[in-house]
Amino acid sequence: MDAVFAARLALLLLVTAVLIWRGVLKDREQYARFRRLTSTWARQRVYRRWLIEGFAVFAGLTVVILLAVAGEVGAMLAELRAWGPFGAALPALDGALGTTVGIALGVAFLVGLVLPAILLRGKVEEIPAVGDVRALLPRNRRELAYGAGMSLNAGVMEELLFRLAVPTLVFSVLGALPGLGSAAAPLSALLAILLFGCLHAYQGWRGMLTATVLGLFFFALYVATGMIWVPIAVHALFDLRSMVLLPIALAGAWGERA
Repeated sequence: MDAVFAARLALLLLVTAVLIWRGVLKDREQYARFRRLTSTWARQRVYRRWLIEGFAVFAGLTVVILLAVAGEVGAMLAELRAWGPFGAALPALDGALGTTVGIALGVAFLVGLVLPAILLRGKVEEIPAVGDVRALLPRNRRELAYGAGMSLNAGVMEELLFRLAVPTLVFSVLGALPGLGSAAAPLSALLAILLFGCLHAYQGWRGMLTATVLGLFFFALYVATGMIWVPIAVHALFDLRSMVLLPIALAGAWGERA
């Protein structure tokens, strides 16, 4: 075992432990306490702490990991783009066909974000949610700003960590093991997606399952486009829908001035 491999393995074990501890233990405990809060002032204080902590932890982990494995980001992406379904589909999407498909999917995604808010307005008593997240949603105008901030923070920092940094770190370790070959890249992506799901343990098993599926979708966007800003934008828009658009459209949060 050489020194570089040993250092990367140690870093991977440390990062995994931190993320599992945060998702399975710390966030669940904090969210259980948050659900009991009733005043906007108390909720804002927790929102603010979560914003600062989330940015600091995720940005710190991302920087440390990328400093250790930045040279392998391109190799990881190249192997994924050549693997299995991506290797078969991506060459066929070059040129006009790929542009058309991309535009069509983008329009469909935006319609899918906005349409439920239009169709359900005035027809439901509470905001539809998968997993235990309703207590997290902003209830009034003062809380909406934090909902927007948390959405943007999650879109940027979670994508950089779970679609770029963590899978590359796993790839740098698995790729050094004999016998894995071309399986190292997809296996690294899978492990990063599962870690992303574990981070949402506070939402219950339905929330974890939903986050895992979304993580798979975001990863597919990254691999298909080769650009990390695409899943960042999609993730941020998806969270803004949940944390800002739906509370305004379905719960009248903008009109509440508490």
